[in-house]
Amino acid sequence: MKNISILLLSIFFFCCQQKENKNAPVQTSEPVLTEKNNEKENKEEENKQTGDTIFMNFKNEKGLFTAEGLLDSIHPRVYVKFKNEDSGELAAKIIPTTGKGNIRFNQIIFPDKTSDGPFGMDLKIAVKQKGNYIVVIGHSLMADSPFLGKFKVELEHKKE
Repeated sequence: MKNISILLLSIFFFCCQQKENKNAPVQTSEPVLTEKNNEKENKEEENKQTGDTIFMNFKNEKGLFTAEGLLDSIHPRVYVKFKNEDSGELAAKIIPTTGKGNIRFNQIIFPDKTSDGPFGMDLKIAVKQKGNYIVVIGHSLMADSPFLGKFKVELEHKKE
């Protein structure tokens, strides 16, 4: 019995010892820029929906802010935020992927926290204040069957 207990204790202590790993640090080189990295950077410069908000930061080659959005049961409204530096006119339109649907510009919130709306699927309004604007997109509560699905929104700012 004494021999078995000594054997078990020695196995226990042998197993509990930690081995020291002697790994030399590896020097990393700078990343090589490839076509895939360029594509990744271009995709990062898209206006994307995060949760229920679309931040319009990048214009396309035509000078329009464009983004794809999604209305679902979790996010029945989408908030499109953009910054205005010059006075002029804002022209916006919603293009549902299904062609038609119960979707509209519900409201525009100006930098001074005043608002206007509702509008239809097209919006033309004078923007005279500098600052952050919020455009609320959703379905009309006056019509049946709320819109659920993907849509495309385009914003164009025409300077005076």
